[in-house]
Amino acid sequence: MTGVMETADLTFPLARECPFSPPKEYKEIRETEPISKVGLPDGTWAWAITRHEDVRAALSDPRFSADRSNPNFPMLIQGQRRNQDPDFEKTMLSMDAPEHGPARRAVLGEFTVRRMEALRPRIQEIVDERIDAMLAADGEVDLVAELSLPVPSLVICELLGVPYADHDFFQVRTASMLSRTVSPEERREAFDGVVGYLDKLVTAKEAAPSEGDLLGRQILKLREEGTYHHGKLVSLSFLLLLAGHETTANMISLSTVALLRNPEQLAIIKADPGKTLVAIEELLRYFTIVDAATARVAVADVEIGGVTIKADEGILALGYSANRDPSAFENPDELDIDRGARHHVAFGFGAHQCLGQNLARMELQIVIDTLFKRIPDLKIAVPEAELPFKDDAAIFGLYALPVTCE
Repeated sequence: MTGVMETADLTFPLARECPFSPPKEYKEIRETEPISKVGLPDGTWAWAITRHEDVRAALSDPRFSADRSNPNFPMLIQGQRRNQDPDFEKTMLSMDAPEHGPARRAVLGEFTVRRMEALRPRIQEIVDERIDAMLAADGEVDLVAELSLPVPSLVICELLGVPYADHDFFQVRTASMLSRTVSPEERREAFDGVVGYLDKLVTAKEAAPSEGDLLGRQILKLREEGTYHHGKLVSLSFLLLLAGHETTANMISLSTVALLRNPEQLAIIKADPGKTLVAIEELLRYFTIVDAATARVAVADVEIGGVTIKADEGILALGYSANRDPSAFENPDELDIDRGARHHVAFGFGAHQCLGQNLARMELQIVIDTLFKRIPDLKIAVPEAELPFKDDAAIFGLYALPVTCE
């Protein structure tokens, strides 16, 4: 390397160049100073790691901690609390070894391919019901409101045992928590509301746990093992509820837009539905909707890509930059569903790789196959420039997607 950028001339998070391209600065940094100092909203700085190889190395190195209560952990939302509530048990997202492994293994069996496949008929039923509603509507419909959000919300509610009738309550509040524009007070109020709701829900399930949902099964299993902890189940339900609908909902909307604006790619799927799963990997790579959830803080000196990152320094392992790295993906800015992009890092990498990725893939597969089979002439109802993309949110996506179902 020729020398590390001293600055924080760039303040993160950066805006996407357009809905289908990462910030232009990613390419500049990746080509000139692939590990650079960048500014954070609170006036501190962190190392931005931009190359695919280096991102994977950092995320698999135990010397980088995921503990958000660490005072040096890099925060990308102004005013975000490192420890939102001393009474709230931290989620797996913030755990390191040796704490992280047992917590993940305790629930990993709920997300195996076999268990997810058992959900396939019900997910198909939900998707068909939502598309029935779209087809019954007269004229223009909002695909986000009618399909993208209800499908994963219904699925995660049924999986956890959360009443879907309460979905408006937690969806409004989780959206506030993910927004970069709401005040710290509003974010805290939203957080408290969701945690309070889940605390009461878990308390109710403790009185009569059932094998019929994940929370009930966890209560029964952990009680039998003698390891049950009320607060830990509340934090688990918080993590799964938040991640289980926001991410997949946004990927459904974005994937629909991407395929409609790339008809030659859509034609490949229509001709051979067996291509849908490889298309999903490419769509995940192409959008990388949760770009810097892979922030970490060093707990020892670590050399990555020829740069020594010292203990107590933060890093941003930029998945979106890694997924557009030409050394890992040929012509990375093109959407190419035949490329075989399984080595992307859209689900993270290493010990914290997304727990629910099998469920997300299956939901996307069922939605994409069913949507374009049942509504082959689906069209976006407004000019692309008028689509309300989530440029102000921690998870990228669309607030609305007006379509016609001719």
